[in-house]
Amino acid sequence: MKVLIDTPTFLWWTTEDPQLSLRAKEVIADGQNEVFLSAASVWEIVINTTKGKLFLPEAPGQYITSRMSLYRFRSLPIQISHTLRVYELPLTTMIHLTVC
Repeated sequence: MKVLIDTPTFLWWTTEDPQLSLRAKEVIADGQNEVFLSAASVWEIVINTTKGKLFLPEAPGQYITSRMSLYRFRSLPIQISHTLRVYELPLTTMIHLTVC
């Protein structure tokens, strides 16, 4: 299964935060699943770190790339054309993994 995790899910997974649901943990830990992190999440992390709203143990670039490598997460680059396609998706497909 291909899974796109959102920003809180990435941060909760990499910090072992108890807010991450058991289902999300199972899906991410399943080695048969391909886990993707969007460029939009990276952007959000960088902005929040720069504003002092998010504190990481190292610079965002180093933190994100090292965790993505460690957990074998894949990068999901997005373009405007991709975001516009969201309008065509059924509402039920827009549920965050953290809610599952």
